[in-house]
Amino acid sequence: MSRDSILHTFVVAGALCVVCSVLVSAAAVGLRPKQEANKILDKRKNIIAVAELDDPNKSIDDIFAERIESKIIDLETGEYVDESVVDPMEYDQVEASKDPARSVDIPSREDIAGIGRREKYSFVYVVSGEDGSPEQYVLPVNGKGLWSTLYGFLSLDSDGKTIRGLTFYQHGETPGLGGEVDNPNWKAQWPGKKAFGPEGEIQIEVLKGKVVEADPKSQYQIDGLSGATITAKGVSQLVRFWLGDNGFGPFLDKHLHEGSES
Repeated sequence: MSRDSILHTFVVAGALCVVCSVLVSAAAVGLRPKQEANKILDKRKNIIAVAELDDPNKSIDDIFAERIESKIIDLETGEYVDESVVDPMEYDQVEASKDPARSVDIPSREDIAGIGRREKYSFVYVVSGEDGSPEQYVLPVNGKGLWSTLYGFLSLDSDGKTIRGLTFYQHGETPGLGGEVDNPNWKAQWPGKKAFGPEGEIQIEVLKGKVVEADPKSQYQIDGLSGATITAKGVSQLVRFWLGDNGFGPFLDKHLHEGSES
């Protein structure tokens, strides 16, 4: 076969494609465990950050093992689920939300977060204090912004009403606008805010403008994001959704709100 023939060119190109495909596939398979491990590590890092447990002298895994317990709850009942029903080590909450057999449809009039479907079971990360008793509950939250679905964590105090922090680990909002949800100064406004009013109604919201500190409602309010009204509204709505009856409301009512002070 002549090296200058069309057939030789196709044979060489075909062989090169096959070799490259094998190498790419092998790399993808070989790196998958490391990718999964990095994904878990990144989530743990964000959970630790929102709970303000960062310690430069300890590894992320050590902090997580010492202070945080991963539990699964049934979102409809608010009850903890035994590991024999759902294994926390194997459960992928995001994938479950896309599976009709493991999720529920949210009626459009109630779907203020714009997620369409909601998984039946969710993680709850219980953060223990120095004395071993629960001091925070970190809740996975998600909802639509302007360009993307934002995935993050909301931390509540053990009273179930006071916010300890909010952070997002994945989104595609515009840098400098909706992407300001990652701005440390904006995130610093959340700790200490009240999620619920004295009668148990959800009050927390992100405004279009600035919070007026003299206003009694300021304890429930967060500054808006300049030039990113839709993203700010999306954050406000997703937080309110997950604190409500279709989200963690049953869990909070059953385990935290009962007996707590207003």
